[in-house]
Amino acid sequence: MTIQQISVFAESKPGHVSSILELFGEEGINVRGFSAGDTGEYGIVRFIVDRPEDAMAALKRNNCACASTPVLCLRLKDEPGELARVMGVLAACDINVIYSYSMISTYIVLSVSDVEHAEELLSNEPVECATQDDIPHLRA
Repeated sequence: MTIQQISVFAESKPGHVSSILELFGEEGINVRGFSAGDTGEYGIVRFIVDRPEDAMAALKRNNCACASTPVLCLRLKDEPGELARVMGVLAACDINVIYSYSMISTYIVLSVSDVEHAEELLSNEPVECATQDDIPHLRA
């Protein structure tokens, strides 16, 4: 069983991903997971949303370069070695994992241009910043 992933070709500049997310919000589309890579001036932002057909239609109406692709979404046991086991099954069958990203509740990892300033700005917002000590205890 597959799910649909939305990929958007995006310029790497402040506000571009935010505008896509705002569009989804205006359309009532809930983002369940996403991945944004560092590729220089442009990149691909990948989204898992609750209504992929509606997301694609909204993106196309707004002249966004986008595509929909079937991908696997696996729920793994939360125990040491489980990810290695699953990757090993695929490798043993000569199936290449092209890329992967995780979806756990609403935790997201952000690499930003100014970590200290971003942390300071977000400290005044209703978000919780996880620490390294929190990582072993995070649950979906």
